[in-house]
Amino acid sequence: MRGMLSFMVLFLLSKRSMYGQEIAEEIGRRKGEKPNPGTIYPALKDLSAKGLVDVKRDGRRTVYDLTRDGRKVFNQARELFIKAYADVIDSGMV
Repeated sequence: MRGMLSFMVLFLLSKRSMYGQEIAEEIGRRKGEKPNPGTIYPALKDLSAKGLVDVKRDGRRTVYDLTRDGRKVFNQARELFIKAYADVIDSGMV
């Protein structure tokens, strides 16, 4: 699940900059259950350490955004995801 969590975080940040709570709430809205801080923040820290996510302070909030490398990695991961799962989606068995 951690790989899927990282993929989802990269996907959300490809749309716009967000703070951690926004990311968790959006994942919760899409998945049906909100990830706890012990899950989301280590994933963000890992993505930041890999140079895929930029971290900035905005007052009391920490804002996350994709780096150029993060966008590149997300686009590559998205292509692999589409190749791997397109037939599952296209099969109509949802």
